[in-house]
Amino acid sequence: MNPPYLLFDVGGTDIKSALADDAGNLMGIRRVPTRRGTPNPAESLVEQLHGLGAELLAETPLVRPEAVGLLVCGIVDEAQGLGVFSANLGWRDAPLRDMASNAFSLPVGFGHDVSTAGAAELQFGAGATLGTKVRNAVMLVIGTGIAAALFVDGRPLSAGGYAGELGHSAVPGGLECPCGAHGCLETIGSAGAIAKRYSLASGTQVRGAREVLEAMTAGDPIAARIWDEAIEAVAFSIAQLCASIAPEVVIIGGGLAQAGEALLEPLRRSVRSKLSYHREPLIVPAQLGEDAGLRGAFLKAREARGAGA
Repeated sequence: MNPPYLLFDVGGTDIKSALADDAGNLMGIRRVPTRRGTPNPAESLVEQLHGLGAELLAETPLVRPEAVGLLVCGIVDEAQGLGVFSANLGWRDAPLRDMASNAFSLPVGFGHDVSTAGAAELQFGAGATLGTKVRNAVMLVIGTGIAAALFVDGRPLSAGGYAGELGHSAVPGGLECPCGAHGCLETIGSAGAIAKRYSLASGTQVRGAREVLEAMTAGDPIAARIWDEAIEAVAFSIAQLCASIAPEVVIIGGGLAQAGEALLEPLRRSVRSKLSYHREPLIVPAQLGEDAGLRGAFLKAREARGAGA
């Protein structure tokens, strides 16, 4: 494997790490809980990453990485290398790129987890199967929360890390949100909201949206209502994007995407009903699964190595 890259995809719940060769083939993938609740969360993260990197390299003693790819959650300023804010992990304006570069003594390619995973989906995953180069796209990740990566005229839209916070855009029927706003898409359209709202409405505790889908399939009218309301909320937000950035394709990822056509078919139908002259996007499932972030980290690491060459 020459030259190798050391890759990290940091989420609020866990960290995925791996090595990659110059073709982007992933090796030694591992997943561990993200260290949380420490007094200095940025320093604690970099310390944890250094330990994970040491473990990977101990298994491949002849490997000498030439660059690191690091993706993190929250609001990210890629140009400045800053973790601007992470509600889950607690840092503010943390110079994570420089901290990681000092820890590893290597160039570090740094980015936002969802936006960079979206770039990987366009290059290696769903976008690569469309038969034509997509220049305008949305990667919509629907899990515990909702985040989006936006691509306009072939360029990722960052706005200093603030673009793509679709989960915190207002939708009809939205509820009070922990972010402090009212009406956020996440409060009705996320997998977490589907499970929570069904549990409250039915009196039956469920662990996730999958159980709500199963209840709906079995004929439960409460589950059907909760599911339909979630789809309508997501479709509303997609229709707003069709009127603003006009995506050619919307790639649906995250845990809720595992519902397949039970989600995608009514979502397509609902989006179509909300459009007139607008370009109707293809709505397709993500294909890289849990590896999307690592494949995105590879893209960032490759850029960093080239910039340092």
